[in-house]
Amino acid sequence: MLGIKNLYKSFGGIKAINNVTLEIEKSSITALIGPNGAGKTTLFNLINGSIKPDSGTIKLNDMNISGYEPHQLFNLGILRTFQIAHEFSSLTVKDNLMMVSPNQIGESILQTWLSPKKIRIEESEISKKANEVMDFLQLKHLANEYAGNLSGGQKKLLELGRTMMVKPEIVLLDEVGAGVNRTLLNTIGDAILRLNKEYNYTFCMIEHDIEFISRLCDPVIVMAEGSILMTDNISKVRENEKVIEVYLGKN
Repeated sequence: MLGIKNLYKSFGGIKAINNVTLEIEKSSITALIGPNGAGKTTLFNLINGSIKPDSGTIKLNDMNISGYEPHQLFNLGILRTFQIAHEFSSLTVKDNLMMVSPNQIGESILQTWLSPKKIRIEESEISKKANEVMDFLQLKHLANEYAGNLSGGQKKLLELGRTMMVKPEIVLLDEVGAGVNRTLLNTIGDAILRLNKEYNYTFCMIEHDIEFISRLCDPVIVMAEGSILMTDNISKVRENEKVIEVYLGKN
């Protein structure tokens, strides 16, 4: 589904991404791990168009998307969550979900005059979808709560829910477990597994929680100093001496 070849990105002479080549298969849950400064977030920013590569290619389903803008990639189905959730704090949980759907008729002032019936029908359909998403993620009881009042874990669930309001090709999860208690993290993990197995969602996640990765992810891609160190299942990764040295640490 996603193919990256010979990707480079430098900042002030520092090679943040150094000749990265990798593939993410459709309907997989891939982990991207490595120490701080390994280039994980920079790679995500390149994939979702927040920054542009110096050279190399990024392909989605064999289409070269290198240099595309984030809104273009959103429309192509590349969706991104963040380590610190980016909710609209003054809107309710349900409104946060409903505003995601692109190209809504009601966004046009002219259409509010010419097509009020179409707008009502569309809003009803989006509302129904939002209710289904909240049911799936066990957020229905918080539908009318302001998103800014949610706990960290609930905000992560809401971000995941926003990706469900459109049909994603791939979801990039940036440290979904950061600051989340174990109970809510298990709920998030359950939701990711269900989306993957029941709806064929493709995920790539930056994560540091090895237990969480072990439960969800195969394969695991290890980065160090802007390059790919290895790609394998979590068991092989945990046994690799180089990974132990640069990421897990020596005892």
